[in-house]
Amino acid sequence: MNVTSKIKQPIFDEMELFEKKFYESMTSQVALLNRITYYIVNRKGKQMRPMFVFLTAKMVSEGSVNERTYRGACVIELIHTATLVHDDVVDDSNRRRGFFSINALWKNKIAVLVGDYLLSKGLLLSIDNGDFDLLRIISVAVREMSEGELLQIEKARRLDITEDIYYDIIRKKTATLIAACCGLGAKSVIEDEVQVENMRKFGELIGMAFQIKDDLFDYTDEAIGKPTGIDIKEQKMTLPLIHVLNTCTSKEKSWLINSIKNHNKDKKRVKEVIAFVKDNNGLLYAEQKMVEFQQEALLLLDNYRHSEFKDALILMVNYVIERKK
Repeated sequence: MNVTSKIKQPIFDEMELFEKKFYESMTSQVALLNRITYYIVNRKGKQMRPMFVFLTAKMVSEGSVNERTYRGACVIELIHTATLVHDDVVDDSNRRRGFFSINALWKNKIAVLVGDYLLSKGLLLSIDNGDFDLLRIISVAVREMSEGELLQIEKARRLDITEDIYYDIIRKKTATLIAACCGLGAKSVIEDEVQVENMRKFGELIGMAFQIKDDLFDYTDEAIGKPTGIDIKEQKMTLPLIHVLNTCTSKEKSWLINSIKNHNKDKKRVKEVIAFVKDNNGLLYAEQKMVEFQQEALLLLDNYRHSEFKDALILMVNYVIERKK
């Protein structure tokens, strides 16, 4: 049994029912929309976000979920899917998880409208059922994701990202949605705000580790679905590179910045940058930081009784930093 199947085991029935509810939550009177949403559902990823919702809910409540939990998981997945559809348009990307992206098959105009539709369906699912507390959690995540993306674009133009700004970017861009999953999972079943915040923080820390792991993939040759050096080509400043920029000589720094600004399409130069970052402990430093976030997240689970849901969350935390893609 692979790791994701093991993680999913304690919530297998919930995930089966969730998939039906998720597909129903997207239905429309427009045939074209239904065709596209059917395509989306049949090319789903690992579904880590709904898994976080259900595992968190079951751990804090000692085994129970309710309709609010299912709605919360659906809203998170609708909004996550909307952002992926929009991201592919922004990045002019033709592939998503090894399949053609929506914009590749139906063009940008339709892709943007589909993303808007999914976003509105998610918001209405909460509003129609009076889940305003859950909607607040999700809306904060959407705002922060947009801010994170724009902050990254702004900083990439000047290449003046410090380590603190990098953490701010990844917290908003990636970690905030996983934080919302865990906070929302807890909030759907309990009223205790301390526990809800505890779970939100747990999700945020996992999200930070998750993104650093993603950034490390840019320096490895493992088959992960994106070519090595793509972040450098796109002038994205990630932790391995930021660390090396802050610790190398001014001459080396000038060469690095010049390489990223003016030679980021030159394959030989990109390889030289990757080698330089590796030789100057950029990867080692980023790995250490990733493990720090992971360990901090695990500490937040110490207060909870042993259960299969807690075990699955621990497995998930470890999988985030050990995954090969």
